[in-house]
Amino acid sequence: MVDLVLRSRRAVVADGERPAAVSVAGGRIVAVDDYAAGPATAEDVDLGDLALLPGLVDTHVHVNEPGRTEWEGFATATRAAAAGGVTAIVDMPLNSLPPTVDVAALAVKQRAARGQVHVDVGFWGGAVPGNAGALPALHAAGVFGFKAFLADSGVPEFPPLSPDQLGEALRAVDAQFVVHAEDPDHLHAAASSPAYADFLASRPPDAEHAAVATAIAAARATGGRVHILHLSAASALPLIAAARAEGLRVTAETCPHYLTLRDKDIPDGATQFKCCPPIRGEANRAALWDGLGDGTIDCVVSDHSPCPPGLKGLPDLDPSAEMEANLLLPVPLDLRLISAGGDFGTAWGGIASLQLGLPVMWTEARQRGIGLPALAQWMAAAPARLTGLADRGAIAPGLRADLCAFAPDTTFIVDPAQLRHRHHVTPYTGHELHGTVSRIWLAGLPAGPDDRSGQLTQPPGRRA
Repeated sequence: MVDLVLRSRRAVVADGERPAAVSVAGGRIVAVDDYAAGPATAEDVDLGDLALLPGLVDTHVHVNEPGRTEWEGFATATRAAAAGGVTAIVDMPLNSLPPTVDVAALAVKQRAARGQVHVDVGFWGGAVPGNAGALPALHAAGVFGFKAFLADSGVPEFPPLSPDQLGEALRAVDAQFVVHAEDPDHLHAAASSPAYADFLASRPPDAEHAAVATAIAAARATGGRVHILHLSAASALPLIAAARAEGLRVTAETCPHYLTLRDKDIPDGATQFKCCPPIRGEANRAALWDGLGDGTIDCVVSDHSPCPPGLKGLPDLDPSAEMEANLLLPVPLDLRLISAGGDFGTAWGGIASLQLGLPVMWTEARQRGIGLPALAQWMAAAPARLTGLADRGAIAPGLRADLCAFAPDTTFIVDPAQLRHRHHVTPYTGHELHGTVSRIWLAGLPAGPDDRSGQLTQPPGRRA
């Protein structure tokens, strides 16, 4: 028996974008037929010219709950994800308190999330100095792998690993490791300054290049799986390509902000653009797109890392956003956020974009002649593959019916009042973007930012 048929003239399926009818039964896709075909069913939804995409999988999200829930939280983060066509996220082990570095901390994180998530949520564990012995048990308890920093993380409870400690962690457990690759010996203290150029100079491409080399060396020495997080410096692409040609288990990701924003467009004081590693220049941006095109970069994920406006040195235009996660009152579009009086030396580094990743990427991709199938590969299939979520990330028989209806030809102006994450701060305020998410389905059932229908998820083969 078929529960649902979704018809779209722009379905992104295994053989590309084409008219198709997708049949769903028991939460899974059972057939992909021609647009006018497919079995009769009580629920037959014709999306017309809306594109039907696999639900996006975002494997790089800082939810920050518990402990720093005033920065974000599961309710608001997953509400923003649902509004942006993301049907599964994987939460980073920091900046929550406690960080997810042992089984007890994972249990605290799971208790905090249960009952308030709008999309599926999984968890990364953390690798920090001294916890290599705890990693096998934490992996068995259900984390998707382990995050490590090679430089200061920004929070004292999650210190970085030395190269030797990274090797020790990789030898401790056969798991996916995801690495923040900046080398501390190549970083410089950022002076207190509103000038973006001063901050950019403090985190040169050499810092990423050296740390990527360190991570690759660790993968070579141990045979471990190493994924380079949020690649910003295109100069490291040849290292990653060579490692893969050598047969090492090395992958990489980048983020929408590195692919769409440029250093020369960032006003002084506009600390909503601050992130680590930083947004770089036009030639670098073009090279990152080339890295995606040739497969050196696997994934595009958000690195959603918000904080209260005060930590950015920005005005708090919406006091209610500090309150209960489910009470977000609208604020008017305020273009003061485009150029505010922030200090790049002292502001928290993180971009808030979980809800906007798909339209941000589509706006740039369509100008480059890149179609929706490529975005689905980079933002759904590849992140699902990274985490071992082989049951989702594409529209094909046997997979979960996690789906997104997307209007690719509509445009809108980013108004912070419409953002569903806790704080209405983003570098995309005032930008005109193409494409809006119409609705999503989780396991074949309608879902969205007003439905708490998400579940906690673990890698296949481990108990949920």
